[in-house]
Amino acid sequence: MDSGLDRNGLKIILCGPALLFLAAFYFYPLAAVFELGLRPQGAWDPTPFKRLFTAPYFLRVLWFTTWQAALSTLLTMIAAVPAALVFARYRFPGKRLFQALSTVPFVLPTVVVAAAFQALLGNRGLLNDLWVFCGGGERGPLRLDQSLGLIFLAHVFYNFTVVFRIVGGFRERLQENFTDAARVLGASPWTALRQVTLPLLAPALYASGLLVFIFCFSSFGIILILGGPRYATLEVEIYRQAVHLFNLPMAAALSMVQVLFSLAVMWVYTGLQRRTSVALTPRSRAAGGRRAETRTAKLAIGLVLALLTLLILLPLAALMVRSVSGEDGWTLAFYRALGDNPSGSIFYVAPLQAIRHSLAFALATLICTLALAVPAAIYLAQPLRRFAHLLDPLLMLPLSTSAVTLGFGFIIALDRPPLNLRSSWILVPLAHSLVAFPFAVRSLLPALRSVPAGLREAAQVLGAGPWTVWKTVDLPILARALLVAAVFSLVISLGEFGATVFVARPQTPTMPLAIYRLLGQPGSLNYGQAMAMSCLLMLVTVGGFLFLERVAALSHREF
Repeated sequence: MDSGLDRNGLKIILCGPALLFLAAFYFYPLAAVFELGLRPQGAWDPTPFKRLFTAPYFLRVLWFTTWQAALSTLLTMIAAVPAALVFARYRFPGKRLFQALSTVPFVLPTVVVAAAFQALLGNRGLLNDLWVFCGGGERGPLRLDQSLGLIFLAHVFYNFTVVFRIVGGFRERLQENFTDAARVLGASPWTALRQVTLPLLAPALYASGLLVFIFCFSSFGIILILGGPRYATLEVEIYRQAVHLFNLPMAAALSMVQVLFSLAVMWVYTGLQRRTSVALTPRSRAAGGRRAETRTAKLAIGLVLALLTLLILLPLAALMVRSVSGEDGWTLAFYRALGDNPSGSIFYVAPLQAIRHSLAFALATLICTLALAVPAAIYLAQPLRRFAHLLDPLLMLPLSTSAVTLGFGFIIALDRPPLNLRSSWILVPLAHSLVAFPFAVRSLLPALRSVPAGLREAAQVLGAGPWTVWKTVDLPILARALLVAAVFSLVISLGEFGATVFVARPQTPTMPLAIYRLLGQPGSLNYGQAMAMSCLLMLVTVGGFLFLERVAALSHREF
């Protein structure tokens, strides 16, 4: 297949569509953001940056963005590191089930996470209703709407998986004899943990901590919904300046700061990872840990399982309960009302319509993403490609840029020639494809690299052409990875919120946008519809993730 592709000059064509796509819908919008920030009136003008670093309001936004991300990271590490160590050290009944459940929060859309915590701890949440039902008073004691406590809990919930998977996976691969040797030499369990285990875990701790910090620093949906007008991160302020105040130069300046800060943190992350990595003899993950025989070990397992239940399962359960509970008891009225237009207005878009829009956009995203990712992955998977080592990180660049910045870049760059698409519905699947494309490439590459070269050569010797080799050799092996990439694209599109809030037209909202609008409107019907739509989106997302867990070979994943 290699010689056939080279002989026919197709190797450039393979990466051509992906490179053109990135040039038009990543680099061009990003350049427009930088130009607007530096040249708001067509000439150099540093006024937006001066205001950004001198005006008290923007200084408060920068400070809040930083310290809430740092504290959210600390709280996440405190909750997830002990849980990861317990899961890595011991085996017990239900371990694999809880490991799968621990991953659910990270694959949920941020609007669903926000809705789940409002359903549990909000002013109209389940715990307040239980308080009233049990005779505690006319209203519950919890008043956490638009509070920092709710934001921090949601951040811990959302990012728990990152630390749990990275630290736990790293710990599972370490030999137990390091800790055992320290214990034999007289070290207490705490001393062995502090002086042996934690230093060996440094690469994983640094990696997971910095990733969580980046996610919390660029938090958008959770802050926008749970923080309300009282709190704003850089991401939320970009949205407010661009959409509510139409102050595009200031939004561009904020976007530039966000992009440069994210790149700086990623640079620090890679540098720390290189300096803290140590050579170790890994142990097989199949070992699965030792049995919990002591009372202390059983207590630790019980506490961790209780934490996972309270942190992960309880908010999701509350979301489901609130979607079927009304003032008169259990009801499906909120689900039935998803297709209603109570005001009779021609400008009103029923939630059911938003569901249809989301499905249509997701299908278009799937087609676009696979059309770009498959040929790009084929090129990157071939050995000895001259530019493969440069193209691989280049194609992953959208992962380092927030969806809010990408969406903002779309509205300022794609409303004039040569790409005047501002009024076109296609902007939504294009934005979603930009977010999903790197994930699709990472899904396909391991499978492509696993295809034995001998099979292709044998087919060529027997007279098969490049297309026949691809159809009979590569495609059967790649089928499962293609399915994974397709489901990833669908799930990402259905839950995408940051870019969609900029590029979606008012008459074609998606499910996350409809949920956000319903949560911001008064009335029990709007609230119930928001819970019902959030529950549907949660079930689809979790179902897609569980499907991925079932069909994706663990040895062929690069996430």
